[in-house]
Amino acid sequence: MGKIIVINAGSSTLKFKLFKMPEEKVLGEGLIERIGLPESHVEIKYDDGKKFEETLDVKDHEQAIQILLDQLLDLDIINDYNEITGVGHRVVAGGEYFDQSVIITPEVLKKIESLDELAPLHEPANVLGIKAFEKVLPNVTSVAVFDTSFHQTIPEKNYLYSLPYEYYEKYRARKYGFHGISYRYVSQRAAKLLGKPVEDLKMIIMHLGAGASICAVKNGKSYDTSMGFTPVTGLTMATRSGDVDPSLLAYVMEKEGMTDINDMIKVLNTKSGLLGISGVSADMREVEEAQKTNHRAKIARQIYDNRIVRYIGSYLAELGGADAIVFTAGVGENSITVRQEVTDQLSYFGIGVDKEKNNVRGVVRDLSAKGSKIKTLLVPTNEELMIALDVQRLEKESKEKANK
Repeated sequence: MGKIIVINAGSSTLKFKLFKMPEEKVLGEGLIERIGLPESHVEIKYDDGKKFEETLDVKDHEQAIQILLDQLLDLDIINDYNEITGVGHRVVAGGEYFDQSVIITPEVLKKIESLDELAPLHEPANVLGIKAFEKVLPNVTSVAVFDTSFHQTIPEKNYLYSLPYEYYEKYRARKYGFHGISYRYVSQRAAKLLGKPVEDLKMIIMHLGAGASICAVKNGKSYDTSMGFTPVTGLTMATRSGDVDPSLLAYVMEKEGMTDINDMIKVLNTKSGLLGISGVSADMREVEEAQKTNHRAKIARQIYDNRIVRYIGSYLAELGGADAIVFTAGVGENSITVRQEVTDQLSYFGIGVDKEKNNVRGVVRDLSAKGSKIKTLLVPTNEELMIALDVQRLEKESKEKANK
């Protein structure tokens, strides 16, 4: 069918992965860092282990994309730009406009730009990536795939906050959730592992990475999720606080002499979580090592597990039970300890992992102990492939529509 490139644009970064479809083969992947700053770094991995690296000044995203495409040619990853038939852009916030992935049109782009307030750190960068690619490859099918779309099925009772309803009416103040691309991919793969249609299953999926959240998936659709209006709520994360009493923020701001709420939001996003509690690191591996001798690191780990268990318990109640709980993302896929400790605390519900089965990292596996009432699964996420599959589907639908 062709080659599809998946783009994740940040304010000063551009990550990519190039797929040959429908084979789902990764031809190359990499990133460009420090865009707009001196000594930008270009890194491309390709051809089963080869690696290209270069340091140069990259002034903006348009130049970054041109450098990327030129290197794909120079490294013989592609022979011609025309081999790229589709571009999939990861977009953080789709608001209430988008409940699924869409081909990007001028109208779609305007709506995405209007959602800057929902994700001020990410959305403008996502738009930069879209516009830059349109200039360099104007005739390629461009698709926006949203982190929030999967959660548009959450019922009102779960997405509304207990605030004056007019705030929702006027400002769309509500829970949006994130990591939806990951949840959609993992729920489908977990269903295959269980040998049942995803529409017949109730699952609780834990996306545990630097950013972490949990999603209650009912009949293949998001029913509730821990992240809210922004990604700072919910679980304890690497540097994000998760749930905090808002009155406490006002108290701390007064004590610290803060007058700008944005300063406190920065603390919640960048100085809290594992890093803030342990004082050691935001990296789970380093915190796990430090907990052997460091009390704060030990407490940080206990809090991390506690918040996960708390949400799983509440979602089991909301769903009326579950067929499976699923671990995914960096910590979920690689921390044997987190999986063991979390499931140990859930034994009351008939959840447990077999220690030998659990002694793995990054593979698809049923980890359940013998006799478990609720399965425990390990399913590595692949958000880039999910995006590529959406691009492939929308390309096909667009061609079929044009040929009618």
